[in-house]
Amino acid sequence: MSRILSVDPEQSRGLRKGLVWMAKRRYGGAVPGSLRILAQDLNVGLPASWIYNHLHMRKGSPLSRLQREMLATVVNGLIGGAP
Repeated sequence: MSRILSVDPEQSRGLRKGLVWMAKRRYGGAVPGSLRILAQDLNVGLPASWIYNHLHMRKGSPLSRLQREMLATVVNGLIGGAP
């Protein structure tokens, strides 16, 4: 079990509840782990999500699809994520 504080999507209230709802719509009913962690502190979470969306989600992303996958693989390995 992780010792990183995270937000339980079912227990979220206020602005976090809206963010969880939007994430579920975007990701087909699932709430990404990064959102669960970053929603804990919105002063950090909102700017971090803006950077993520700017680099990964926009049409003219400076990263290719391969680079995004490589970045995700490295980060997943660093945080001890599932294989």
